[in-house]
Formats: sequence, C-alpha cells, structure tokens
Amino acid sequence: MKRIGVIGGGQLALMMGTAAQKLGVELIVQTPKANDPAVSIAKDTIFAAVDDAIATAELARKCDVITFENEFVDLEALSKLATEKVCFRPRIEALSPLLDKYHQRCFLQNLNIPVPKFELPESLFAISSSSTGQDTKVNKLNESELSFPVVLKARRHGYDGQGTFIIKDLISLKQKLCLDNPEENQTNNLIESHFLLEEFIPFQKELAVIAARSASGEVSTFVVVETQQEQQVCRRVIAPADISLQTENTIKDIAATILDNLQVIGVFGIELFLTNNGEVLVNEIAPRTHNSGHFSIDACFTSQFEQQLRVLCDLPLGNTAMKNPCAIMVNLLGYETQKSSYIDKRFALAKIPGAHVHWYGKSESRPGRKLGHITVLLDKLNRDEAMTIAKNIESIWYS
Repeated sequence: MKRIGVIGGGQLALMMGTAAQKLGVELIVQTPKANDPAVSIAKDTIFAAVDDAIATAELARKCDVITFENEFVDLEALSKLATEKVCFRPRIEALSPLLDKYHQRCFLQNLNIPVPKFELPESLFAISSSSTGQDTKVNKLNESELSFPVVLKARRHGYDGQGTFIIKDLISLKQKLCLDNPEENQTNNLIESHFLLEEFIPFQKELAVIAARSASGEVSTFVVVETQQEQQVCRRVIAPADISLQTENTIKDIAATILDNLQVIGVFGIELFLTNNGEVLVNEIAPRTHNSGHFSIDACFTSQFEQQLRVLCDLPLGNTAMKNPCAIMVNLLGYETQKSSYIDKRFALAKIPGAHVHWYGKSESRPGRKLGHITVLLDKLNRDEAMTIAKNIESIWYS
C-alpha cells in the first residue's frame, strides 16, 4: 500500500481522504493541531508546524512520497531533505519560483505569459546618503507615476483575501507601506520584505483551471471555471465558465506551459483574469489543489484530489470530464466568531435538489473563514439558473 505524506492538515488534505480510500492509499499528515480537519482521515499524524523541517524528516521516514496542502513551508530546509533522497511531489525546484508572488510574476513574464503590470514598491524610491553616512529612502512617489486604484499584495503567506489590498489613493498607499513613519518602516523593513505592487485589472470575468501533470509528462486539465470573489475571497464557482473555445484553449495552453516548464509532478490551481478586451492574464498560481476545483468532487468523473493521488502514486490520470452539463459551487463562509456546527442550516442546504454539502469540521467559525462548501449539479447548462441557486444557498446560510 502506498503511503502519502501531506504537509498541512486543513480541508484540502481532508478532501483527499475519500479518494485515498478508493485508491487504497494511506495518508500521513503533518499538522500542528489535533483538531485540524485532516487528522480525522489520516492513518498517522505528526503534530508539528508545517514549516518544521525536522518533523518533515520524520514524516519522510513514514511514507513513500510527500506532497503539500499549502505553501507555508521552509523551502531551504526542504531542499536539504531533497538532497537526502526524500521524494517531494511537486519537486522543490518546481515550488521555488512560485511561493514568492514577485518571483512568480517574474517567472511568468520570462515565459511570455501575460500578467498584470507589477513592480516592487522599493523601485519607486531613490536612495541617497544622509549626513550620518547611512542610506535613507527618499519618497519620490507622485500621482503621475501611479494610476489608482492599485493592488498591494503580500509577497508570501497571503490567502483567502489576507495580504491583498485594493489601494485607492496615494495617501492610503503611503500609510500601508509606513512611508509616513520612516522609523517604523526602517524597523519593520516592510517594503523590501513583504509587498508587491500591481495594476488593478477591470476584468470581465475571473477564471480558474485545475491542471495535473504526471511523472511521464502527461498534462490533463479540468474544465475552465468562473470564480466570483468578494473582499478577495472566493464565494462561488460556476462550471464550466461561459467563455469562447479560443479562450478556453488559451488557458489550457498556459497551464500546460507552466507545468511543463517546471516539470511538475502534481496538481496546480491557476487563477486568471479575462479582461474586457478578451485578453487572458494569469493572476496567481497555487502549487496544489485549489478551492476553485472543489466542484470536481461531485461534478467530475475524477476529482482534483483523486487526480492528485493518481499523480503521486504513478497511476494513470483519471477522466476529468463533467458528469452533468453544469455545476455551481458555493463556499460556506464564517460570518460570526463562535463554535458551531450549523447543523440546521446544513440540513436545509442538503434538501436543495442536486445538492452535495461538504463540511470541513473546523473547531470554530470566524468571519470569512471557509467552513465548508456545497455543490449543486444541474441537468442543463444555464448560468442564470446556477446563480439563482447560489443566491438561494446564500440566503439560507447567511440568514
């Protein structure tokens, strides 16, 4: 029996459980807390932070291959383990240009893959010598150099809207970068350490695609989906997206180019913008399974999680086609801070025709936290009907 190590014990690792059982695979999870979602489905658990490389070395001794549920890892430490023949999928070299969003942007640009215009905030500053002989930053930002709004992103560790800020004016940007307080800025070193500045894209649609690549180099993609975000958190996913065949093929070509260039053995989620003039821009790459692919559990012959395990175990890639013409997935987000399993609301949601409710078993709710999701399968391709269903789900959940 194949033993798969998973760094991270959240809902993505949890949702590998059913596929692991189907394929006869054991999951061993490295996660910090006994009440983390994936502990319930793991054959064994190593309780440690996901960036604890000593714990990962212990994990490696218990499994055949290690994969990732999130990106909050210590790549340098894991690279040392890789030199000791620990098998990571995707490999460490494939993760290296992706975990820092600035490096990810540069990687995509070097592949001639369209991305939003981007810059490091420090490039908008001049360096001059003070009377003490030390270099000091001189603010040379002005309205003519930046077109607002702009997007400010944490270069690392941002997720579910955390670390992404829509900045509407120069004053707000300076405040966020601590430019109005040079001493604080010097202490925190915020600019160089943390942020990426991007143009704001007035998109027509936000799209996403899940793509897998096997050890033999075979690439398989799921249908391109439309994602709908609020406060930079995904609320809904419609599968398939209402886009032209040309746009769909462009996105699948982009996915294949990325995975082939990195020699990925794994599953990636790729988020994109479709601009008002029909251009496709890559927004972000997640080197793992992704929220936009959760619909596949119920809507596709092979889920993104089974596909991930197939890649890890060197099994043939599965059929990614949809079983139904259309599906709508709605995230069930926390809207209060309390400990509750929301049994009554989950029961009401389960009564919706074609509904599949997935609950992650998290120990507490807080605003914006992903507590579960619901996927509804439709017998016909009808975006308006899908949105009506989504609104009904949200009226039940948030009432």
